[in-house]
Amino acid sequence: MIRWIRQQLGFDPPHQSDTRTVYIANKFPQHGHYIPQRFADNRIISSKYTIWNFIPKNLFEQFRRIANFYFLIIFLVQLMIDTPTSPITSGLPLFFVITVTAIKQGYEDWLRHKADNEVNGAPVFVVRSGSLVQTRSKNIRVGDIVRVAKDETFPADLVLLSSDRAEGTCHITTTSLDGETNLKTHYSVPETAVSQSVSRLESLQAVVECQQPEADLYRFVGRITVTQQGEEIVRPLGPENLLLRGARLKNTKEIFGVAVYTGMESKMALNYKCKSQKRSAVEKSMNTFLIIYLGILLFEAILSTILKYAWQAENKWDEPFYNQKTDQERNSSQILKFISDFLAFLVLYNFIIPISLYVTVEMQKFLGSFFIGWDLDLYHEESDQKAQVNTSDLNEELGQVEYVFTDKTGTLTENEMQFRECSINGIKYQEINGKLIPEGMTEDSPDGAVPCLNKEEELFLKAVSLCHTVQISYDQTDGPGDPFSHANGFSPQMEYYASSPDEKALVEATKRMGVTFIGSHGEIMEIKTFGKAEKYKLLHVLEFDADRRRMSVILQKPSGEKVLFTKGAESAVLPYSTSGEIDKTRVHVDEFALKGLRTLVVACRHFSADEYQEVDRRLHEARTALQQREERLVEVFNFIEKDLELLGATGVEDKLQDKVQETIESLRLAGIKVWVLTGDKHETAVSVSLSCGHFHRTMNILELVKQKSDSECAEQLRRLARRIREDHVIQHGLVVDGASLSLALREHEKLFMEVCKNCSAVLCCRMAPLQKAKVVRLLKTSPEKPITLAIGDGANDVSMIQEAHVGIGIMGKEGRQAVRNSDYAIARFKFLAKLLLVHGHFYYIRIATLVQYFFYKNVCFITPQFLYQFFCLFSQQTLYDSVYLTLYNICFTSLPILVYSLFEQLVHPHVLQSKPALYRDISKNSLLSFKTFLYWTFLGFCHAFVFFFGSYTLMGEDTTLMGNGQILRANRQLMFGNWTFGTLVFTVMVITVTLKLALETHFWTWMNHFVTWGSIAFYFIFSLFYGGIIWPFLHTQDMYFIFVQLLSSGSAWFAIFIIVITCLFPDVIKKVFYRHLQPTSTQKSQMEADKVSVSSEYDTAEIGSRGEDNRPLIAAFPPPLVQPHPSPSLLRPTRASDAWTPCAVSQRGKTPAHDWAGWWSE
Repeated sequence: MIRWIRQQLGFDPPHQSDTRTVYIANKFPQHGHYIPQRFADNRIISSKYTIWNFIPKNLFEQFRRIANFYFLIIFLVQLMIDTPTSPITSGLPLFFVITVTAIKQGYEDWLRHKADNEVNGAPVFVVRSGSLVQTRSKNIRVGDIVRVAKDETFPADLVLLSSDRAEGTCHITTTSLDGETNLKTHYSVPETAVSQSVSRLESLQAVVECQQPEADLYRFVGRITVTQQGEEIVRPLGPENLLLRGARLKNTKEIFGVAVYTGMESKMALNYKCKSQKRSAVEKSMNTFLIIYLGILLFEAILSTILKYAWQAENKWDEPFYNQKTDQERNSSQILKFISDFLAFLVLYNFIIPISLYVTVEMQKFLGSFFIGWDLDLYHEESDQKAQVNTSDLNEELGQVEYVFTDKTGTLTENEMQFRECSINGIKYQEINGKLIPEGMTEDSPDGAVPCLNKEEELFLKAVSLCHTVQISYDQTDGPGDPFSHANGFSPQMEYYASSPDEKALVEATKRMGVTFIGSHGEIMEIKTFGKAEKYKLLHVLEFDADRRRMSVILQKPSGEKVLFTKGAESAVLPYSTSGEIDKTRVHVDEFALKGLRTLVVACRHFSADEYQEVDRRLHEARTALQQREERLVEVFNFIEKDLELLGATGVEDKLQDKVQETIESLRLAGIKVWVLTGDKHETAVSVSLSCGHFHRTMNILELVKQKSDSECAEQLRRLARRIREDHVIQHGLVVDGASLSLALREHEKLFMEVCKNCSAVLCCRMAPLQKAKVVRLLKTSPEKPITLAIGDGANDVSMIQEAHVGIGIMGKEGRQAVRNSDYAIARFKFLAKLLLVHGHFYYIRIATLVQYFFYKNVCFITPQFLYQFFCLFSQQTLYDSVYLTLYNICFTSLPILVYSLFEQLVHPHVLQSKPALYRDISKNSLLSFKTFLYWTFLGFCHAFVFFFGSYTLMGEDTTLMGNGQILRANRQLMFGNWTFGTLVFTVMVITVTLKLALETHFWTWMNHFVTWGSIAFYFIFSLFYGGIIWPFLHTQDMYFIFVQLLSSGSAWFAIFIIVITCLFPDVIKKVFYRHLQPTSTQKSQMEADKVSVSSEYDTAEIGSRGEDNRPLIAAFPPPLVQPHPSPSLLRPTRASDAWTPCAVSQRGKTPAHDWAGWWSE
């Protein structure tokens, strides 16, 4: 029970040691001293709430927001003391906001519960009591033996015990985990591989010892102890023995595995990463404005309280004849009275804080995020992938980016490798028509002739075709068929699968040259050299890792000799090579890199019998260690991978993606600096930077590479800074390598940043993943606080993507980890231009206006309330009816700004893409600057003064304006009381703030017209019904017949017209004045578009008047393909669908994914 309570509260049961012991089939020791470890059950919980904690937990999260908490306090104050307004005026909007948010979050969590129940209730088969039993996935326990059939997903993290194959191997895909579609081979230990039946598994006596759960998908340390005939056999377990939950079984009929990690302790569940909450610059500005308005509110409340007591210093106002005080009031504490009055004024003015701002912003971001997925220009037809939004909180941040950090391979390039050149024994070769030809020679052998390779060439090709982790897939591999059956007549259905595109390209290249990798069967790898089959026994694989930057295999040749084949980066192989053409190969590698080729160096080592025994012993000890296994393996790998004989090097080309150069140039024109962060070597990275336009040929390239010490690095940085100051006219590009970067960031951050900021482009090569994140953090936290964006496609880019303000994943060929951890995902780098220059521009101007407008209309709303206190002796009398107070933000003024924030376009998307410099107009949060904020606030106060004093002047002193010839001055107070005056002010205010937004709107759709004029009409209709009928459920009805009587007078309509014009006319004059005398780049583009629009409309009308015979002339001289789109006006409504490109496409661009997309166009 206690454990269940702990799990419900989110606490994991404490682990008692660093390792866990799993008894297969739960056969625990029989002695009484054994205390079984407790493990999590197999339920997956991705939901946030339960039935029991939803209300308290959701309320707690919502009231952490300062605006919600503030309105809760105001509501409680209204309940506790006598305030001028009803608690409903604060309680109802608060309840509305809380309810809407809770329903949204509750629905999302219900969907997560539904998905969890489907997963947890899935049927599985486990071995219990000597038979195969079907149960639900959630009932699997650690130690259970689970059976999984072909194409099923693994329900828990399993250690593979056996499969239908004799050698105990199986193939899996991990697409749902890391996006890699290649087949991976996993292995069982020989002692359990023979247990292929339920009866044999039931009799199996074995114990698995392994590390406690951790999130790393590619790390697993354990060992299995199998007891056979009283003898204990210990075998190491690694990632190749572990089948991860969520992976899928392929090309294997069935497997049996023992569950070692279940439920929320499985690696998949531990990778449900809670990303750190990123906050946009707009949200930060919004919170700052909120605090300022809170200060204005407190100032108004304190001033009103002080003035009330100053006014009541005279006895005639303190206790007038018509409002005598009670004895209790006379004897009450002055301090308590002051506090009570202060709180009452606080309640009276509290609507200056817009509670509905947050819910409107949330709706705008949520609904607006669909436009990215609907944009056909961001749809990649070849891969059938559309852009996706993983978080809608950062939409407007796309319009504020100042730095872009991009990976190279798979982001700027296609990650489609093609073998081009190689160096063997100091001689350069090229591939011509599938043949290996020395450089400078031509193909002279006739077609069909078997090429003759020398010993060094053959050994090099064999090393390349054997040193890899490539898998082969055939069309039919069900059952324990022999994959080598394809060897004697090569099957065209054979296809290579590799986790690295480089490996696949190299194995395919050796196949074209005559050395073909046929496949592996257990420990046997087979190749065919010009038709002659050779079988090698795979003894050990020394896996690739980012620190060593190389991988190796130890093989037994057909002759029985033991040999090591190694391949890796030249910096990781050449220093360990002692023989071969080292100097010539190094020169060739640099030449390959200058051409932009990706390079790998290949070497080998031959072992004597004694040397191999020592190697085998050390590997076994390191791999069976439960503590510090990685450190021991690194030590052993370094012991093995030395004294190498250099065989040669390869050069593989990675093609640039389409329109990369144009995209980088557009970003540069938009004022965005592009940094390329890559793990490639210096020469390769520089060559690709030049070819993609990141570096210009005319750019002065500065280098900070191969620095050995802090002092040397500092001196080089000073030289570079001096050179930049001297050559300030030309553009500079900087190249930094990983080692020099580490030195620069250690003690010379300020100097390094000074150099970088004065460079137009920066290239960082030989970068480790964490170094990428450090560079992003360095820029992000610099004094200027620029907005950063990181884009990449691989797992090594995840840390960079998460560190940047905005992270974008490329749906490439290196898995989906970058996509899963990103804020947005696109299929190609070229889509970044439209994402920033168009969508980012639109999102920013929309939400910036939304935020400013909300504060403006609430200043207009509450300031007349404050001014009214000067005319009612600060008696806390409200100017507006409580229903109007409640519905102002919820109904009367909410829809126009929401629709504006979804569809507004200052200029057409084509113009934004063709003129990237327009992006600079909105940079550095310019539309939410303090100056702009003060303008909107000042405008709100000015309009409020006009509302109040205009109504007071026109209708407060002269009843002839109000009368219709039948009303006498004696009845003025009866006719023109405070509710009539307040209603007039409120009517003028609703019309003015709605029309103010109409003046700000450039892109008019039918929906804008509907909500703008509909909101004003709704206010009038509602007021007529509210005040024209006696409602039995209302205790008092102060507004009865007020609105009808107000509108029955023509002079009231005249007053409304005059006041609205007085408010808006100066604003129109200002807009015209600034637009023509000090236009921004955006306004210039608007005027150009308007001129083109007028011209094209005139030309169209003139051509149309010439009759039908002129149509061939129009066809002969068509207009340009790309024309600036005219800005819609109030007189020319456009469709709502024109505000975006309606376009999520489901089947290769043929059918709209959303059937209702067409409805918008009607």
